[in-house]
Amino acid sequence: MFLDNFSLAKFQLTISPIDKIILPKYKGSTFRGGFGHAFKKVVCVNSHKDCSECLLKEKCIYSYVFETPPPKDTTIMRKYPYAPHPFIIEPPLDEKREFDDNDNLDFGLTLIGRAIDYLPYFIFTFDELGRIGLGKGRGKYRLREVKNIFQSNDNVEESLIYKGDDKILNNKYKILSFKDIINRTKKIPKRERIELQFITPTRIKYKNKLISDLEFHILIRNLLRRVSLLSYFHCDEKLDINFKEVIEESKDIEIENSDLNWYDWERYSHRQRERMSLGGFVGKITFKGNLKEYLPLLYLGQYTHVGKQTSFGLGKYLINRI
Repeated sequence: MFLDNFSLAKFQLTISPIDKIILPKYKGSTFRGGFGHAFKKVVCVNSHKDCSECLLKEKCIYSYVFETPPPKDTTIMRKYPYAPHPFIIEPPLDEKREFDDNDNLDFGLTLIGRAIDYLPYFIFTFDELGRIGLGKGRGKYRLREVKNIFQSNDNVEESLIYKGDDKILNNKYKILSFKDIINRTKKIPKRERIELQFITPTRIKYKNKLISDLEFHILIRNLLRRVSLLSYFHCDEKLDINFKEVIEESKDIEIENSDLNWYDWERYSHRQRERMSLGGFVGKITFKGNLKEYLPLLYLGQYTHVGKQTSFGLGKYLINRI
């Protein structure tokens, strides 16, 4: 498995409340919903129209980033209205709900492929969202700074690329390629065990049902699907492998230990005007077997997340032990 064009960039944004900000325990839907509302206000010329009815949808930044319609000439997902979003918002994971002017909130933003070029729009939008307000009561905040986060082997590099005081963006930031992932995993000696920790609720379907027990081949199916679609729609490259063969071989990997639990949470969808249950599993699971060939995909999945509603920050996992 190799992708020449796959790229992503990871950032950390820090905001400081001006008013009291009240957020739910899981903050991903609030950040994503607030971002979508502010983003449409910032860039959309037909803000009262649905994207599907807009003449500009195929050239519009909002449509590409937030609605992500498959292009007319697509060879995959022809029957689906939306392709995977090219961004992931990783909210603060503590369960604190009230924040005031003595607090700072850090949250992550991952951009994939062409979306990296739109970083200035994301920063401008989150700055604008601070003026609109976030959470219950629309508490206002100030965007203090943005850092570029780049992990090379076991070292994490942070570089400041934007300060809210001067509003100047430094475009010198590092982009992670699939080649970087390959080089990193090549240095790992052969291992027969790997522990994954699912940090945010992970919603994975198998045979049209949400699962709570994760078999390795199901994880690989979902990672392959997600990475291949992100690559096709946002990096202009089709993943050329025998999916069926890789998935079949992955069935040899066994579960050694599992401590996964179901985590329920709800969000209110303004678009659908109803509350939605978006529970998923969290916790740790250890797999054993010949894992070497799956390491690049597993490492990449730490950045892309896995499963459904990833733009909310769902499906985040880390490799704890290898």
